[in-house]
Amino acid sequence: MHLKIKNNINWVGIKDWELQKFHGNEYSINHGSTYNSYLVKEEKIVLIDTVWKPFAKDFVKNLEKEIDLDKIDYIIANHAEIDHSGALPELMAKIPNTPIYCTKNGIKSLKGHYHEDWDFHPVKTGDVLDIGNGKQLVFVEMRMLHWPDSMAVYLTGDNVLFSNDAFGQHYATSAMFNDLVDQAELFQECIKYYANILTPFNTFALKKINEILAMNLPIDVIAPSHGVIWRDNPTQIVLKYLEWSKDYQENQITLLYDTMWEGTRIMADKIAEGIKKADGSVKLVLLNSSKGDKNDIITEIFKSKAILVGSPTINKGILSSIAEIIEIIKGLNFISKKVATFGCYGWSGESVQVLNSSFDQTNFTRVSEGLKILWNPDTDAIKKCIQFGEEFVKLIKT
Repeated sequence: MHLKIKNNINWVGIKDWELQKFHGNEYSINHGSTYNSYLVKEEKIVLIDTVWKPFAKDFVKNLEKEIDLDKIDYIIANHAEIDHSGALPELMAKIPNTPIYCTKNGIKSLKGHYHEDWDFHPVKTGDVLDIGNGKQLVFVEMRMLHWPDSMAVYLTGDNVLFSNDAFGQHYATSAMFNDLVDQAELFQECIKYYANILTPFNTFALKKINEILAMNLPIDVIAPSHGVIWRDNPTQIVLKYLEWSKDYQENQITLLYDTMWEGTRIMADKIAEGIKKADGSVKLVLLNSSKGDKNDIITEIFKSKAILVGSPTINKGILSSIAEIIEIIKGLNFISKKVATFGCYGWSGESVQVLNSSFDQTNFTRVSEGLKILWNPDTDAIKKCIQFGEEFVKLIKT
């Protein structure tokens, strides 16, 4: 099926309603996703990106219903990752001499994935491809958003920015436009996408967005590679990216824990009680890392100005679900956030020390030595937890 985006621009992608995991098992999907491919029909006919490899045959079959494949003049590969380029081998088997425009790094990546020497044409920021009827494609490198090969392409005349992974979200819907979907769902998927995928590249994002804005391009539509297409006030998502890229935080504290026999959970509840006692205005989110979705947890951490992390001691270490979240945090390189740790123990009690050492390897600012409680918290220990929560509120203000 196709969907008209504007004038001679059609969406010819795939909706993946059943998708549950992405990037292997690293990203959870709550509302399916789309692999957005666009067909531009001017004097020259241009295909912008393809779809994920499992859908390659269906994609090519559907595309053949839209156009004689031999009439495609140019293919634009904004990004070589498999969810964007996966149908290229199937397509190029039918039209092997069609030129492919991508960055120099894109050529390396595509050759690395598919071991084919297609007719590649490297482009860089500012390069232009004339497609007739007074319209041009202007290329903009988007290095590290979120791969070295990434780029976007802008269509003059129609004022459409094909932004690839930037400004997208994993969100499948029958209505493909931003003004036709649930706004709370949409922006939750947008911030989840940014927090879990783009956070490590904040500096690149800020620089590139400012560079695009400085070009003073009129933008009527932003057409990303995943999720809905921004046609109503499209630059609202650009402004959100600017906000999120600047060490983003809300008035929120996230309290993350795992527990074996409820002791650490009780600590978490009582620390939370102390926090609310000290600051009734702060949004407080409590999450059990063994039961919550890791990407949703990361999204809440991204929103937070400070977090508390708790684990009981096991084998002189910490529980695996907490260890996994910390490992993700290290990779995402969160900036300007504060942390304290806690946990209960029965034998040796190393968990708080392990947690502290782990966070000392991140960019979090640790504000205390943490709190550890022997066995299940008794009345005195509960008081200490409440006081710890109150003190934490004071410490993160300094």
